[in-house]
Amino acid sequence: IVRNEQDREFQRESATDDTRIKTALSWLEEAKLLTREENRVQVFPSSLRVRSIDEASAVVRARKAKPQADADPAPTTDATDAPKPISIRAGTKQAQIIALLQRPEGASIAEIVEATGWLAHSARGLISGGLKKKLGLQITSVKEQGRGSVYRIG
Repeated sequence: IVRNEQDREFQRESATDDTRIKTALSWLEEAKLLTREENRVQVFPSSLRVRSIDEASAVVRARKAKPQADADPAPTTDATDAPKPISIRAGTKQAQIIALLQRPEGASIAEIVEATGWLAHSARGLISGGLKKKLGLQITSVKEQGRGSVYRIG
C-alpha cells in the first residue's frame, strides 16, 4: 500500500482510511512481519518486527528463496506409529452398529437403519468415515442374495 502512494506516504481519505489500515495490517501479519497480542486496531511501533521496507523486502526474498518446511509433514511408518487403542462409549449408536457388524452374519444397511433409525446414507457414512477411517477398523463388504451388501468387522 505504501509503495503505491506518492512519496511513500498515505494520502488520507476519511472514507477509506480504516479499510486501508486493516488491509495493510493483515498483509503484515500474514508475512509474519507484525504480531498483535490482542485484537485491537491500534498498532504501536514496538509490535513491528522489521524497521524498514528494505528489511521487510529482504525477509520476503529470503522466504521465497528458501521454502518453509511443511506444517504437516508426511506421516512416517515408525515403530512409534502403533495403532491407538479404540474406546467406544457403551450405549451409543456407534457401539450398536459395531455390535451388529461383529456378529458372524454381519449386518446390511437395511438392518442398521432399522436398528438405529438413521437414514441409509448416514449408516454408510459412519461405516466409511467413522469406523474405517477414524477408528481404523477393517470392514468387509460382501453382496449376498436377498440381503444386499452385508458388512462385517474383520
